[in-house]
Amino acid sequence: MLKKALITGGAVALLSSLAVGIPLSSYTKCGVNYLKETASDSVPLEWKIKQARQMISDLKPEITKNAKRIASEKIEVVRLQKEFETTETQLTKAQSDIERLTDDLKGGDEHFVYAGRSYSSDQVKEDLKNRFKRFKTRRATAEKLQQMLGARESSLASAEARMEEMLNAKRQLEVEIENLQARLGALRVAETASDLNLDDSHLSQTRRLLDEIATDIDVKEETMRVDVEYFSGIDLDEPSDENLLDDIAAYFDGKQPASELVSIQVD
Repeated sequence: MLKKALITGGAVALLSSLAVGIPLSSYTKCGVNYLKETASDSVPLEWKIKQARQMISDLKPEITKNAKRIASEKIEVVRLQKEFETTETQLTKAQSDIERLTDDLKGGDEHFVYAGRSYSSDQVKEDLKNRFKRFKTRRATAEKLQQMLGARESSLASAEARMEEMLNAKRQLEVEIENLQARLGALRVAETASDLNLDDSHLSQTRRLLDEIATDIDVKEETMRVDVEYFSGIDLDEPSDENLLDDIAAYFDGKQPASELVSIQVD
């Protein structure tokens, strides 16, 4: 399908460019962008969320690698700290020894005894010269170590800060993906509810039948009422008030009505 669309789009672009003189490259770029947007729109949201989860999971190896580098740098910083401290201790001892020999030579003696051994003033001067030379070299080394230690400590602190930012960003991405997952779930539920069309055709047919029955009964009742009102016989003789009174009195006294007695006598 995509291949067919590309071929068709290319043909249309070629014909259009030849017809109106517009550069073919603009049509090609427009067609490619349209296909990319169409392909992106056709990707389900569930798949995009799954892809995002995978990308977040792919951060773990990089984070692990950076954590190892930071751990190695911490070990190196500790080693430099120990080396610097050792150098400082040696410098302190060397300076003390140099000051002691300097004070001894200032006294003007020709021979000196150290640790049970005797030395001439020239030997002491030569030793002092060598000690002072080593001291200056060690002092320069200590200064370099201090500079290196400061730089690596600063670099380590920066790396730890970046690592913390990376971890916080990863946690934020995880929270956001869970939020998007929940929103998508609610959206799908809403879509399912809106698309859930129940079959109530039988109920509707039953309702219509009952309405028809009620209408037929209403029509028949109205027809009967019209027949009685307009087509029944009319009593042309008005009832006598005397007969009516006799009938009422007889009814309550348990006597036979006078009208009925007259009827019997006549018969």
